[in-house]
Amino acid sequence: MLDAILFTKPPILLRSVYRKCLWAVNTTDKTLYLTFDDGPIPEVTPFVLDQLKKYNALATFFCIGRNIEENPEIFERIINEGHSIGNHSYDHLNGWQTDNDTYYSNIAKCGTTLKNYYPGYNSPLFRPPYGKLKPAQYKFLKNRYKIVLWDVLTFDFDQQVSEEKVLNNVTANAGPGSIIVFHDSLKAQQKVEYALPKVLEHFSAKGFKFEKL
Repeated sequence: MLDAILFTKPPILLRSVYRKCLWAVNTTDKTLYLTFDDGPIPEVTPFVLDQLKKYNALATFFCIGRNIEENPEIFERIINEGHSIGNHSYDHLNGWQTDNDTYYSNIAKCGTTLKNYYPGYNSPLFRPPYGKLKPAQYKFLKNRYKIVLWDVLTFDFDQQVSEEKVLNNVTANAGPGSIIVFHDSLKAQQKVEYALPKVLEHFSAKGFKFEKL
């Protein structure tokens, strides 16, 4: 079973087994790929967008379908400001705990929601909630979506991880082509508000740019 969530930087063996997943972008350019999971929500997503705008940074938002329906204005702002969108299921289902047909249907339901609220939506990007997929789910989905995982996990969702550790997880591990996971969620709010501006400042000063997937 795929459980990528245990590692700040997933090990090479895990990446090689699930090689159809996108873990990082193959580049030597000073480019980073910020991603945000679980939004959009009014308490966090506008703050994230404001910070990105300050640095002319683009990012990728893996959205929950239910949150799109509840916050269409924020979702529209993400699109209007040039960011890319990915599917994160409709109800943030854990693949390990969900039967396959229900899991696939929930992903498809999110896809329908994305198209309803973003008529130009044609992205194949999908990130499994919790980074968890059964082998059969991986086999089924890898040929239908670009499964995006990560090179650096911030652990901003973990109540046992300090704000400073979240920041260090990024500054100590990210490099050219890294896909970095933050969360625009209530659980991560305090750590995102602390770490995201500092990450943007730190890497911008080093000449990095931030692009969308």
